[in-house]
Amino acid sequence: MSRIVIGLTGGIASGKSAVEARFRVLGVSVADADQAARDAVAPGSPGLAEVVAAFGSKVLAADGSLDRAAMRKRVFADAAERMGLEAIIHPRVRTALREACLAASGPYVIAAIPLLAEGGGRTAYPWLDRILVVDAPEAIRLDRLMRRDGIDAALAKAMIAAQVPREMRLAMADDIVVNAETPEDLVPHVEALDCLYRRFSKRVPS
Repeated sequence: MSRIVIGLTGGIASGKSAVEARFRVLGVSVADADQAARDAVAPGSPGLAEVVAAFGSKVLAADGSLDRAAMRKRVFADAAERMGLEAIIHPRVRTALREACLAASGPYVIAAIPLLAEGGGRTAYPWLDRILVVDAPEAIRLDRLMRRDGIDAALAKAMIAAQVPREMRLAMADDIVVNAETPEDLVPHVEALDCLYRRFSKRVPS
């Protein structure tokens, strides 16, 4: 079991995946909230059944899986529906992440939680030892989001606005990585954090 758990988070399209990938290259175990969220509403799961009960069968694709694109447009247009969906998914994600972190080996493990601030922060995740926030200017995030998801500016802005303000996310950070350029620029920053976390883990009893 890892000695410490690092919560990795950041606003949408801030480049969290690129930072996560660099930690993986260094051999660090990563528990991924996005994967846990997908598993929570997998076909045949209790989570998907609860989503259908709350939102109706129109949220399903032809193959019986959750129609993620349609669901995304729906919840980002209605804050109440977004909170309803999060109430179904977030508890399942927290449980899955905790189990994955407990099972991980190495001096530390990364818990990649994009919606950490929106999901309750340290109160909801009291077992996080440190929080690493990936940050990028909003203009860069907007451009990345439109290109990544093939969406227009209006939806991209709505998706960014649906999250907590950037300042609130930064306020809960123990460590910050600014990801405004290329993935290669992240290498020295992540390597420095890896050294920091390994030193920090040595001060924690196994």
